[in-house]
Amino acid sequence: MDNLNLGRHISGQFNEDLERVINHVMHMGGLVEKQVSDALVAVAEADEELARKVLSNDFQINSLEVSIDDECTRIIAKRQPAAGDLRLIMAIVKTIADLERIGDEAEKIANVALESFSGDYKALLLSLENLGNRVIEFLRATLDAFTRMDAETAISVHKSDDKVDREYEALMRQLMTYMMEDPRSIPQIMSVIWSARALERIGDRCQNICEYIIYFVKGKDVRHLKAEDMKEL
Repeated sequence: MDNLNLGRHISGQFNEDLERVINHVMHMGGLVEKQVSDALVAVAEADEELARKVLSNDFQINSLEVSIDDECTRIIAKRQPAAGDLRLIMAIVKTIADLERIGDEAEKIANVALESFSGDYKALLLSLENLGNRVIEFLRATLDAFTRMDAETAISVHKSDDKVDREYEALMRQLMTYMMEDPRSIPQIMSVIWSARALERIGDRCQNICEYIIYFVKGKDVRHLKAEDMKEL
């Protein structure tokens, strides 16, 4: 919170408004992280009950997005923030949109746990484990950077998305090989592919959030910058 410099405002109520909305974003981030983690556990352990819990809990994330968005709109209308304050609110609005979409990706993964995998093909689900662990680590680091509004960490985390992409590409090659060797496995492998794609998309959403952090702290839009160009920020 200290990085946000909230104490500079003349209006104590303005500080409270900003602190409240940031706390709500942090709560939403925690729920999203748990959704992704639970979805991966549900797939790995073929836990239908946990998968259905993930699906039913998605409404909480959707509701938080709407309520936080409303809070931000009220702050803009009432306080008419400028400069850094406006950048912070815009970063929050964009972040919650990406968090909501990460929740949607968790739903896609959980749905795979509800499908029937025969003994011969259950091993395919284990191939998601490495990628899943990498993405959870990436998401956790992103949320930590947001909590502290740490641009340097955000830049470092942003670059680490390459590791997620490489893991994803390696998994896709492995799954394609399975399909060529055993066409009967295609339906099951397609489910795994959709889960892998969902994980890769979560990595992209985390990268977006890192860009919003950098935008707030540095005042620079880095959406189209190369990794090496970010070193100069």
